[in-house]
Amino acid sequence: MNTDPGEKRPFGDLDDEDDDVFASKKAKTKVEESAPGAATGMILSLRESLQDCKHSLASCQVELEAAKSEIEKWHSAFQNIPALPSGTNPVVSYLSNLKSSEESLKEQLEKAKKREAAYIVTFAKREQEIAELKSAVRDLKTQLRPPSMQTRRLLLDPAIHEEFTRLKNLVEEKEKKIKELQDNVAAVNFTPSSKLGKMLMAKCRTLQEENEEIGAMASEGKIHELGMKIAVLKSQNNELRNQFDVLYKHMDGVTNDVERSNEMLSILQEELEAKDLEVARLKEMLSQKEATHDTAVEEERDEAANDMNTASDPMEVKVES
Repeated sequence: MNTDPGEKRPFGDLDDEDDDVFASKKAKTKVEESAPGAATGMILSLRESLQDCKHSLASCQVELEAAKSEIEKWHSAFQNIPALPSGTNPVVSYLSNLKSSEESLKEQLEKAKKREAAYIVTFAKREQEIAELKSAVRDLKTQLRPPSMQTRRLLLDPAIHEEFTRLKNLVEEKEKKIKELQDNVAAVNFTPSSKLGKMLMAKCRTLQEENEEIGAMASEGKIHELGMKIAVLKSQNNELRNQFDVLYKHMDGVTNDVERSNEMLSILQEELEAKDLEVARLKEMLSQKEATHDTAVEEERDEAANDMNTASDPMEVKVES
């Protein structure tokens, strides 16, 4: 049961798509979504092995039941006879052979049961791992989704909104490029467990069988023609091998491009956080300046009122005199 480490398990889409403006995080999670094909392939192989064990167990049980019925027939045939007559040694030996075969079938049945239990335990462990991965995915989704009110406040600033729009468009372009690269990687992923790898192996086995049949049925007049066909097949195999090497190198380059794209996305995210901190600092400075201005205006008003009061006091003294 081989698993492909290049494949990854898919994340689910975020629930609140209207409030989710961090498209870069969604793109990153979608890149990681292509990862659980490995667990699915392992589960399918475990199920196939379990079905094979069940079939072998059923066949062993059928043979055991047939042997038991045969033994019962012989027991019923000889149960009323007080002593065995002469010349019954073949019957006794046949019965002993049946007993030994019954014991061997029982041993095979026990071994099959043990294998089935081992497969069930392995399957349960894989299911537990899948459940843990799903829980981790849910936690990551909750951590990556920003609060909606904070997002709305950020979008009210035109500069930040413009920066968000630019980053979103950039992320969409990178997402398209990543999807194309993933398709290319899937197209060149020739492994024994993949679909294309299995088809290639089946084709090679078919060609090998055909070559063996042709070699067995060949005559002297067809040896040269068959040699030509074999040479063509060898050249085709060499060409396929060369194509595989080229595609493998291309896959390495694609992987490097994906890593560079992820690094660029993380750098853009850090720049965005720095801009958020700068906006908060500017807002705080603005509020402090407004408070200082209001205090100065109130002080000027108080001084003007005091000056008017001092000017009105001599007028009252003159009126009284």
